Amino acid sequence: MANSMARSFLQVAATEEVASPLRVVQIEGLVILKIIKHCKEFSPALVTGQLLGLDVGTVLEVTNCFPFPIREEDEEIEADGANYQLEMMRCLREVNVDNNTVGWYQSTILGSYQTVELIETFMNYQALKLSDSFMELYRAKNFTGEKLREKNLSWVDIFEEIPIKVSNSALISAFMTELESDTPVTQCDHDRLQLSTKPFMERNMEFLIECMDDLSMEQQKFQFYYRSLSRQQVQQQAWLQKRRAENMARKAAGEEPLPEEDPSNPIFKPIPEPSRLEGFLITNQIANYCNQINAVAGQSFNRLYLMKSLHDK
Repeated sequence: MANSMARSFLQVAATEEVASPLRVVQIEGLVILKIIKHCKEFSPALVTGQLLGLDVGTVLEVTNCFPFPIREEDEEIEADGANYQLEMMRCLREVNVDNNTVGWYQSTILGSYQTVELIETFMNYQALKLSDSFMELYRAKNFTGEKLREKNLSWVDIFEEIPIKVSNSALISAFMTELESDTPVTQCDHDRLQLSTKPFMERNMEFLIECMDDLSMEQQKFQFYYRSLSRQQVQQQAWLQKRRAENMARKAAGEEPLPEEDPSNPIFKPIPEPSRLEGFLITNQIANYCNQINAVAGQSFNRLYLMKSLHDK
């Protein structure tokens, strides 16, 4: 996940600058290895870190990174985290290493990252790769069905994926070439023939069931909203009929009719519609889990058919 963090979103909006759209993220191979090492060392705990580099036109160049330390719950995480980042960037600047913050990375478990907290983090740090229509609605805090239809926004339109290009220096590329085996065909990868996908499938199914439960709770919120709205409309109609009958009697008596709307009456107070943001994120996450299950199941069937053919022969 990469985003421009040199200035906050509000600062850019205040200066009315039009930033070049981000088209590709170019990341050094060494940075990828550092991220993999950090995530693997602390797995299954979730970790995060800072990305450093340059923002050149439509290309975001990631040339370095450093991990954030994992702290205990009783420590002041925000204050310590900010001091740690500043100290790390000061040290990097002293040794003449890129220290311009261009983004951050975060590990996930089976792609379970689409949360409201992630959206808030992106918005606070000028997240250019949230879609423009979604960012506009998020700033207005208005995720009603009417606004979503007006913007033609669905759950698949929240994030915009950026292609990633891995870049290495000429020296590293030459070194990697020397490390390559002369006879790659003779290398055996027995893991590809492993038939069991039980752990991966089980975790995906567990997360999928949790997401379905969360989605069901979100749907219950809207069912309660529509029941309350329907009940309010019935109460309003009953009140209007009563007021109209009263006005007919007053008109017959030569008196002025009373207004048919009474803003002070609680039944005319609009009921706020629940936000659909949580539902959108949960739906997106469900689609992610389903795609992973489908991919793993397809590969498993291929291996099973292959082994069955070999066994028959």
